[in-house]
Amino acid sequence: MEITNIYRRRLIPSECILLKDDIIVTQDSESIITTWNTLNPKTEFNHGCSLYLLKEGIKISKMYRADGSLLHWYCDIVEYSREQDGQTLTVTDLLADVILSPEGRMKVVDLDELAEALEQNLITKEQTTSCLRSLNHLLTIIYRDKFDRLQDRFDKLGL
Repeated sequence: MEITNIYRRRLIPSECILLKDDIIVTQDSESIITTWNTLNPKTEFNHGCSLYLLKEGIKISKMYRADGSLLHWYCDIVEYSREQDGQTLTVTDLLADVILSPEGRMKVVDLDELAEALEQNLITKEQTTSCLRSLNHLLTIIYRDKFDRLQDRFDKLGL
C-alpha cells in the first residue's frame, strides 16, 4: 500500500504536523521523494525536495532559494513509523543533522539538542543509538565521496 500522508514529528520543540501540501513524486519500498514549499516563509530558502531513505533512518533535503539556486543539502537523522492504515508515515526527527554546502563544506549540527533530549527523556536510549548509527552511516557515505549517488536520485527526476 502506498503512502499518501506524511507527518513530521519533532521532539524539540514538541510538535507533529501533517505535511499536507508536500507532493509525493515517487515511492517504493525503500524510499519516497517529495517536493515542497516551506511551511513558514523563510528568507534563506522557500522550497525544496526530500528523499526519505526508509531503511537507513535518513532524510535528505535539497533546499532552494526563491531564485531557484541551491542553498544547501540538509540531512536529517530520523525514525520512520508506518501507521496501521498503511498509508500514513510519521517521520520523527532524531535531532542530529548534517548540512552540505554546494561548495562541499560539511557541518554536523544539533548534537547538543540530542543530548538535551536524552537528558530530558524526550528520546529513548534505543532511538539515540539508532540516531548515532544512522549518522555514522551518512557520514561514511559522505567521507567515501558517495553522496553523489544520493544526489543522482533527485537529478534523474529533474529536481
